[in-house]
Amino acid sequence: MAILTETKDGPLVLSPEQVEEIGRALDELRERITADLGEKDREYIYSIIKAQRGFEIAGRGLMYLGFLPPFWLAGVAALSLSKILDNMEIGHNVMHGQWDWMREPGLNSRVFEWDTVCPADQWKHSHNYMHHTYTNIHGRDRDIGYGVLRIDEAQEWNPYYLGNPVYAFALMMLFEWGVMMHDLEADNIIKGKRSWSDVKRLLGGQWRKAGKQVLKDYVAFPLLSGPLFLSTLAGNVTANLVRNVWAYSIIFCGHFPSGVQTFTEEETAQESRGEWYVRQMLGSANITGSKLFHILSGNLSHQIEHHLFPDLPANRYPEIAPEVRALCEKYGLPYNTGPLSRQIGSVWGKIFRLALPPALAGKAAQPGVIVMRSSSSTNERQPDPSEAGVE
Repeated sequence: MAILTETKDGPLVLSPEQVEEIGRALDELRERITADLGEKDREYIYSIIKAQRGFEIAGRGLMYLGFLPPFWLAGVAALSLSKILDNMEIGHNVMHGQWDWMREPGLNSRVFEWDTVCPADQWKHSHNYMHHTYTNIHGRDRDIGYGVLRIDEAQEWNPYYLGNPVYAFALMMLFEWGVMMHDLEADNIIKGKRSWSDVKRLLGGQWRKAGKQVLKDYVAFPLLSGPLFLSTLAGNVTANLVRNVWAYSIIFCGHFPSGVQTFTEEETAQESRGEWYVRQMLGSANITGSKLFHILSGNLSHQIEHHLFPDLPANRYPEIAPEVRALCEKYGLPYNTGPLSRQIGSVWGKIFRLALPPALAGKAAQPGVIVMRSSSSTNERQPDPSEAGVE
């Protein structure tokens, strides 16, 4: 079997032996980093938590001076940073099990809950399990289009997708709500493939979690500010919007810019560990930037490294990225990376292009890679749940 995408220059061919060499090299890298985890990592995550809490306290406090525009803007900025750090560098990574080795109750992936409307247990199923196990496999990975968008040429076009840019903009602005609804598979409910009774438990969990978030941000804190109710409400709404736009942009840049590849179930059946690693590298993209930029992205600016090692502490991704890139160069594999402006421009260009019928949209060039598979490869690749922080 082969995973094939053609280019005018001809495809790269990886032999089964090369694929397994890649797998062994990445396993060794993982083992080396795991063995080195210690005090500097503890200090890092504690410093991030301290900063997040400081920004939240500052943001909430500044809202009491919200009648003065500079203080209102400062409060929104601080609260936005607090929510970004909570969701990206803390929540996302804690729930992947990246910090379980610390045996710290507040950083335990099984009990952690984050500052967003999506219940943690539902996110861990749709993201940690479905997305990280079946990354970019059509029919399995629902992150391909999120049940709303046409984001890959293999998705069959229909007139609904003429609204692609509108749906993408709405998803960006309401991203936390889109993430919350992801596990419902609302598109399958509409198509009659799933009934509302099937998701009764999910709806109950969403109602409880979203209710608490709405009460906190849109009722309790505004009421506590007394006559500044509307000012505080507007500040909280704005902070949530900033977090939504930022998270959407980082995540889409890591999954959907030009050059990211998708796969079929047939191509990826009975994967070896090495084949799984190669699929992660071909199906992800990085964003270049400063140290602060990487922290604010939850180090998901190193999406390739994250997909390879979802349960390694994300502060280690910048350290291992040069080795992963060198491994790609050694075997001729693409290492998709670039500045935020280029990656997000590529994503939005794809969203607009794929809204059109195929005859008008044309076909984008893809990097060509053939992964030759050993006939003796019979181990269905189902990662150990602990590797992705799955319960």
